Amino acid sequence: MSVKALRYYDEIGLLKPAEVDRFTGYRYYTADQLPRLNRILALKDLGFSLERVARLLDDDLPPAQIRGMLQRKQAEIERHLEAEETRLARVEARLRQIEQEGKMPAYDVVLKPIEPLKVVAARGVIPAYSDVNRLFDVVIGHLGQHRAKPAGPPLAIYHDGEYRERDVDVEIAVPVAEALPGGGQVTVRELPGGQMASLIHKGGFQAIGEAYAALMAWIGSGGHNVVGPNREIYLTGPDDVDGPADYVTEVQFPVEKA
Repeated sequence: MSVKALRYYDEIGLLKPAEVDRFTGYRYYTADQLPRLNRILALKDLGFSLERVARLLDDDLPPAQIRGMLQRKQAEIERHLEAEETRLARVEARLRQIEQEGKMPAYDVVLKPIEPLKVVAARGVIPAYSDVNRLFDVVIGHLGQHRAKPAGPPLAIYHDGEYRERDVDVEIAVPVAEALPGGGQVTVRELPGGQMASLIHKGGFQAIGEAYAALMAWIGSGGHNVVGPNREIYLTGPDDVDGPADYVTEVQFPVEKA
């Protein structure tokens, strides 16, 4: 223990010296104070604040309460370790990308939690990706019919397990804040939340395949599995900017650790 720490423990009443020399100010401790000091150090090492250490030592807490506090601390440390392991996997994946390509990747992938989202949606099988506007028109028309405003950018959910040239199973959804009735092809439902691997693609949709390739490579090398349909969130589109070069699309895949 440093002198500075001992002085501070004295000031806050955590470990008072047995005696203080009134001429020199030296603090003297006895051998029977060592168990308390060791317990202070052990509890600090577990991550408890000094305030909680003092409470544990001085309040004569029952063993069951101390056990509960230690179990909560154990769970907290385990969550921290899991988060750091996930971060380490992301660092390793980024290093592999750089080593394979010899340069920084064009896309930056992030893992992020998302909340469930209430949407007005229309799902169908369309001949090709370029026909997706048919479903957009259905959803936008339904919103207009009920004089409802979107609560966020529109998105597409692709339900096919892999890329398809034709007959694409897609769902167009628009977030809403209020409860609306469905009808016909339109449903009102809650999209599930969860952990998403996500990147931002800027530009037209002709080049969005590069974004998908980068995202899938990251998921594969980062120790994750895809656990649901992917989403495209249209942050800016034809109604917001002058041309495709300024489109901004977020691509998301729900994932879990492999």
